[in-house]
Amino acid sequence: MISLGCSKNQVDAERMLAALAAEGFEISSDPTECDAVVVNTCGFIEDAKKESINAILECCEAKNGGRLRCVAVTGCLAERYREELVKEIPEADVVLGIGSNDQLAAAIRKALGGQKTAAFGEKEALSLEGERILANPPYYAYIKVAEGCDNRCSYCAIPMIRGSFRSRPMENILEEARTLASRGVTEINLVAQDTTRYGLDLYGEYKLPALIRAVAAIPQVHWVRVLYCYPDRVTDELIETIAEEPKAMHYFDIPVQHASGKVLHEMNRSGDLETIKALCEKIRARIPDVVLRTTLIAGFPTETEEDFEELCRMVEELKFDRLGCFAYSQEEDTPAGEMEQLPEEVRQRRAEIVMELQMSAAFEFADRCVGRTLEVLVEGAEEGRYYGRSYMDAPDIDTRVYFESDLAHEPGDYVDVLITDTYEYDLIGIAEQKEETKNESAE
Repeated sequence: MISLGCSKNQVDAERMLAALAAEGFEISSDPTECDAVVVNTCGFIEDAKKESINAILECCEAKNGGRLRCVAVTGCLAERYREELVKEIPEADVVLGIGSNDQLAAAIRKALGGQKTAAFGEKEALSLEGERILANPPYYAYIKVAEGCDNRCSYCAIPMIRGSFRSRPMENILEEARTLASRGVTEINLVAQDTTRYGLDLYGEYKLPALIRAVAAIPQVHWVRVLYCYPDRVTDELIETIAEEPKAMHYFDIPVQHASGKVLHEMNRSGDLETIKALCEKIRARIPDVVLRTTLIAGFPTETEEDFEELCRMVEELKFDRLGCFAYSQEEDTPAGEMEQLPEEVRQRRAEIVMELQMSAAFEFADRCVGRTLEVLVEGAEEGRYYGRSYMDAPDIDTRVYFESDLAHEPGDYVDVLITDTYEYDLIGIAEQKEETKNESAE
């Protein structure tokens, strides 16, 4: 299984892996050993689409002279470009939209017998529950609490690909969390396209705060993190819950996308620099050690020089602790895609400028961590030092803490580390005498 794109797509891949294993397939991480490979694609922006297409073509090429006999394509690219994908890459043996993931095992068997399959069920047929084989280390997991999106941002194709927003029942999520925890998962990351909307469609109110508290009540769970919070729906209750619940990470991932009220309006989003600033100040006032992460888009079609200057001013004033800026990607079948576009070089350069501005804020943030003691989730060791993540670091996207210790540690252990230095974005430290392993935490 080659799974590309976001953590939400990874969860789908993990469910497909479990379904394949249940059907008798043996899973291998070495494609040269495999009769079949599944490319679970991303189709969100242009770069992601190119990466997915290249992965498919590489796998198709590997069928020439090797053991590989079946290339199956699933995920967002397959859902978004159904007939085009079948027509343009005939070497792919299986192409399934997200609503047909449950047909994967049967389709691979047919392909191994020489019969191709292309199937595109209703998006709502995508199952949000079931067994999973984790594709990441066994001490952390993502739990997808909802599917789809109703925000209809003008630049985004996700509603077209994934459909309307639909929450999972809370007990269903908690059952999955308890199962993962019983298997050694101690860090739960709650994800969705808009995690803050969770529960509104099922219960008539936002239920994310209640869900956080319920997941945190599972004894083996040590950390609970929330990813992808829509700024309009970061409520006082959510802030208070994360402030008060000991297992909730003081970490807000709030993609604000821009600072200009005009550009945000054209993006079909609300707010402006002042509302974003007020939200950040409110969170920081209630949770002084909070980490604020955001993503921005530079070079949106209607973005003027003045709009871009406002975006830069926000980056300089608010000093987000974690920030990623992307050059606007023109996506077909979206309202923004029909607008007059800025030149590609302008978009790219503006994104680079934002990241250059953010660099100093990130270095300042790292420097402020020196002298603090942070609980670190150990992930491995290299060159005589351990490394891991603190509450400030989400898996795969944020920085690392490197530390020395006189004791032996295993991945999944929690260790208190005194931060003594920095190296660019990363932190360096020394393990303190009192260590707590994941097993002791569970006890």
